[in-house]
Amino acid sequence: MTDLLYRADPYLQEAPARVTGHTPEGGIVLDRSLFYPTGGGQPGDSGWLVWDGGRLAIATTVKAEGGVALVPAEPLPLPPVGAEVRQRLDWTRRYRHMRVHTALHLLSVVIPLPVTGGQVGADRGRLDFDMPEPPDDVPALEAALNALIERDLKVTESWITDAELAANPGLVKTLSVMPPVGQGRVRLIRIGAGEDQVDLQPCGGTHVARTAEIGRVEIDKIEKKGRMNRRVSLTLAD
Repeated sequence: MTDLLYRADPYLQEAPARVTGHTPEGGIVLDRSLFYPTGGGQPGDSGWLVWDGGRLAIATTVKAEGGVALVPAEPLPLPPVGAEVRQRLDWTRRYRHMRVHTALHLLSVVIPLPVTGGQVGADRGRLDFDMPEPPDDVPALEAALNALIERDLKVTESWITDAELAANPGLVKTLSVMPPVGQGRVRLIRIGAGEDQVDLQPCGGTHVARTAEIGRVEIDKIEKKGRMNRRVSLTLAD
């Protein structure tokens, strides 16, 4: 199984690895990966692999049997199985994903309704809510969201068992995507601590360490998506 370095330290930008295999589609499997694979509404990471005699741009990362696979941006020779490589993350893109993803967690706080879908991007993100009627005051929602960001709350992780999650179904805010179970434990992302805790939910993505890193955000628009669903989009202001 691939050692998921991004989970232990989402701020790690460069690391060595060894090639353990190639997928039939031409992906590269490593023994340890900085690169987050597409999942949970968050895009796969991009960047570069460098090894003795070669350099390869990585367009995205996907889940694969035994871990994750890095997808080359061009049809160039792959590093051979067993090769020692250097991973270099497209940090600018990843960090913006981290900021947007954390902002969406806070959006689910200021709009405390069931979430029916979501998507993270490098500049903007969105959540779909089970929201029969549109909010009365969008500027007030935006102000509440930015007020949470400005509190500079700490973002941390912890783990619970599958059984503990089943006993606490209220932790799951998403209706369309359930957290991965069956491996014995589930990762929780907590924003704030003690009396300052504002959010706690299962999530496998990457997040900033403190909410102030998100910076100011703007709520772009609220679109009707079906009889009961509305899509709320936000954008990083810088």
